[in-house]
Parts: sequence; structure tokens; C-alpha cells
Amino acid sequence: MSTADRYGAARTSLRTAAIMLVFTVVFTALMASTYRATRPAIEASVQEEQLRLVNEVLPATAYDNALLDDVILTRATVQLGFDGARVWRARRGGDVVAMVLEAAATDGYAGRIGLIVAVGADGRLQGVRVTSHKETPGLGDYIDPKKDRNKRSPWIAQFAGIAWQDMAAERWTVRKDGGAFDYRAGATISARAVTSAVGKAVGFAVEQRDALIAAASGATLGETP
Repeated sequence: MSTADRYGAARTSLRTAAIMLVFTVVFTALMASTYRATRPAIEASVQEEQLRLVNEVLPATAYDNALLDDVILTRATVQLGFDGARVWRARRGGDVVAMVLEAAATDGYAGRIGLIVAVGADGRLQGVRVTSHKETPGLGDYIDPKKDRNKRSPWIAQFAGIAWQDMAAERWTVRKDGGAFDYRAGATISARAVTSAVGKAVGFAVEQRDALIAAASGATLGETP
């Protein structure tokens, strides 16, 4: 290849590289601009979904604070199932009347089952909902009230109203294992996992009640300020 040809090839390569650089910069700027423009709507949608789930386990009439803003994190990996679980505090007239906890059962039939659990300040369970799962459709997915065929009395509803002080810790399992809770034949594993996780979450809320109430909003329970 002659010197002229090598020079021409080098110039073509530089021009191509410059075009690619300009394209990358413009594309990145466009994506950043789009993200900034859509971020408020995305965040609002996420908050709306979170509040919808909270209001399924704790009626909106039960509290008068901005519940999603009154949140703390916890390092209770064993009792709540994962690190960094959030706990929202529901207040009425400034007093904490209930706590809504993120929790998870790690031993579902098809893996992790996400939960949200509402516990009154008096230790009474207000409600439970499954937030995510991969349990077998038509079999173990009855743990999710949207999938439960019994719409009048869904399986998950049996937890509401139970007080921690009225139920021994070993009774937080299905009747097949000597516990207090119903399950559906042929799908014991899903029910067992959820029931055990709910019991652990309620126990945590009761045992850590004072610390959960006293913690500053945004703090992480168990960490030194």
C-alpha cells in the first residue's frame, strides 16, 4: 500500500471514529434528557403502586401521616428474609398505630416469595399480601389473592386479626405440621413458607417495637448514627 493510500485509510478511520463519537455523545445526551423528563412520572407510578399494596393490608383510614415518607430500613435478614427490608410506620395524631413490613419467604416451592405484612402497635396482625412469587399456576399460587379461586374467603385472609400474644411461636405453620393455619391439599410447601415468614415478621415487629417506633425516619435499624 502506498503512502497516499495509507494516509487516505487513516483519514477515513479517523472520520469514522469521529462520527461514532458524535453519535454516542448525542445518543447519551438524548437518553439522559428522556430519563430526566420521565423520572417524576416513573417515581410517582412506583409510589402509587407501593401505596396500593400498603392499603390492601392497612386501610387508608387507619392513619393520617404520609406513610411512605415515614420509613426505616432494617438489617434483620433472618426474621424478615432479606437485608435492607423497609418498615413503614402508620401514625394517627402523631402516634404510631401500625407498622407495615417488607418480608420474604426464601423457601417457597419455586423460590423466593415477597410479602408485605401490617402489624398493629398492639401486636395484632392487620393483613398480609404476596407481592411477588413464582409458585406453580393453578396449584401453589393460591397464596396470592388475585390467583386464589376462593374470592369470598381467600387463603391469605386467615392471618388478619391474629394477635402475637395469643399464638405460640411454634403454631405459626400449617396444620399438617401441627400449626394453626389452613393450607390447600397438594400445595403445602407454598402455604408453609408464607405462614412461617409471616410469623417471623410479626415476631420481629413485636420484639423490636420500641426501636422501630423510636428510630428516625430514613435510619437503618441496628446501625450507629
